[in-house]
Amino acid sequence: MSQPDCVFCKIVSGHIPSAKVYEDENVLAFLDIGPIAKGHLLVIPKQHFATVDSCDSKVLADVAMVLPRIAKAVKEAMNVKDYNILCNNGKLAGQVVEHLHFHIIPRTLGDAIRWNWPVSKYPMNEIENLAKKIGEKVVVSSP
Repeated sequence: MSQPDCVFCKIVSGHIPSAKVYEDENVLAFLDIGPIAKGHLLVIPKQHFATVDSCDSKVLADVAMVLPRIAKAVKEAMNVKDYNILCNNGKLAGQVVEHLHFHIIPRTLGDAIRWNWPVSKYPMNEIENLAKKIGEKVVVSSP
């Protein structure tokens, strides 16, 4: 399944070139053409899914199986100890390409990468109520 206007689907099909790092039947990893750090790459399912919650669980499992190996390769190749793995889901979350992708970003001491992560606190009892509300929406699949 692919989308004709999706840049990542075009990369998967070979219509747009990429600097591939890893490829198997279901997953592709390639260097980001607009990196925020040297070695910044993207890991994508070859099938088109826009977000984590829309992705088939088997496809997501295929991606998750290779993420640790690719992250380790980035660490070793870039000679870093630390890295971020990020996945933006939807425009408001910063997703630019509407094809599920995970960024692996090597980090170095003193790099210029900063996250604006404002921390807040829940009012009394709100955390329990919110946990219950979300928990009730979790669908448990049977084997």
